[in-house]
Amino acid sequence: MDLLDIRSQLDECDAEIVKLFEKRMALAEDVASVKLESGKAVLDKEREAAKLAKVASMTCNEINAEGVKEVFKLLMSISRKLQYRMLEENGRHINIPFIPVGDIRKGSPRVVFQGDEGAYSQLAMKKYFGDDVSSIHVPTFRSAMTAISEGSADYAVLPIENSTAGIVSEIYDLLAEYENYIIAEQVLPIEHCLMGVKGADISDIKTVFSHPQSLMQSSRFLGEHDWKLISMPNNAFAAKKVADEGDKSQAAIASELAAEIYGLDILEKGVNSAENNSTRFIIVTGQKVYREDACKISICFEVPHESGALYNCLGHFIFNGLNVSKIESRPIEGRTWEYRFFLDFDGNLSDPSVRCALTGLREEARYLRVLGNY
Repeated sequence: MDLLDIRSQLDECDAEIVKLFEKRMALAEDVASVKLESGKAVLDKEREAAKLAKVASMTCNEINAEGVKEVFKLLMSISRKLQYRMLEENGRHINIPFIPVGDIRKGSPRVVFQGDEGAYSQLAMKKYFGDDVSSIHVPTFRSAMTAISEGSADYAVLPIENSTAGIVSEIYDLLAEYENYIIAEQVLPIEHCLMGVKGADISDIKTVFSHPQSLMQSSRFLGEHDWKLISMPNNAFAAKKVADEGDKSQAAIASELAAEIYGLDILEKGVNSAENNSTRFIIVTGQKVYREDACKISICFEVPHESGALYNCLGHFIFNGLNVSKIESRPIEGRTWEYRFFLDFDGNLSDPSVRCALTGLREEARYLRVLGNY
């Protein structure tokens, strides 16, 4: 046979496959109807394992056996997603105990940020809540999360991602640990400034203090000078240290606000290498609430440590037409080589497609938690 003949026969074969696929999906709807009445779970791992073994035994060689198992895994996955959608349409969906609210900036909220006065977190806070916001500052990200958990603040402003340095991994770990939730985000353009005490000149500088990420982001500028670089927990701490010690040989890399607060001279603006350097901050609360106009959802989940588990979980977003904008992983403490996944996708918790995807994910993931809708 020539290629055209082969393709013609393939077309005939594919047409038969489509007919059988639609027949199978109709039967899947019948299965869903039965499970609606009985309350039986959609996922039946033992039944699926037995089915895979059976169809593999029908093939004539090992390659086909593996191939047909892959095909049937996908068929059963699509069948489950159809069943989850039918269950959701009939009111059997995941319970999402989040309450929609209006503008969280009203009512004089108390806000906590990490770092000292002049930190970029303070700038992000002011940009979102306004200059007159009532605020406190704490030394660590953990203490900021604790402040809202204990009720000493209504909201915390925390950096979660920088456009050049990547994620702030500690924030992801704290989101998994604490029962706190994201309700908003604020993107802040970052312009690092080199600053020293009054009357200092760049030629006087021997030591520069700043946060490790700020030092890294300013590496091109810093590489032009033979200075000692010392990491600090926060840029504002670095600026305060330089101001308190009053040593002309010391400088800090921090925000322009920090220079203003601590009375330092700006020796050079824009020392960070990337012109489009921005940090995304999240606003976190201890309440299970979300803005009515929210359009992004963050979740964390864990999957069984087995082949195809993550693939199957991600399939729920594709099947329900939801755009996944970000996925990260963090190691799970105490479980070697196992990971917790953090995922952002477009949607609102009131959307049926979102509820359907989360219902399926809850059934097939080992653990699922909604981190916020904002």
